[in-house]
Amino acid sequence: MISYKPFYDTLFKKSVTEYELIFKHGISANTLHRMKKGEAITTKTLDTLCFILDCSVSDIIEYNKPK
Repeated sequence: MISYKPFYDTLFKKSVTEYELIFKHGISANTLHRMKKGEAITTKTLDTLCFILDCSVSDIIEYNKPK
């Protein structure tokens, strides 16, 4: 299962808010809503988030094996 927990940790470490992502960088509020619900995002969005946050993919998502 894909988890976006590292994304929220990265936002905190970089002192970036969801508000900034939406209004300064043009990330869709729907995208952030989908991430909160654990739903899929595109690799293009993933690439954009990595660019904005100056981080790697592993700082945005992680894979947790189902038990």
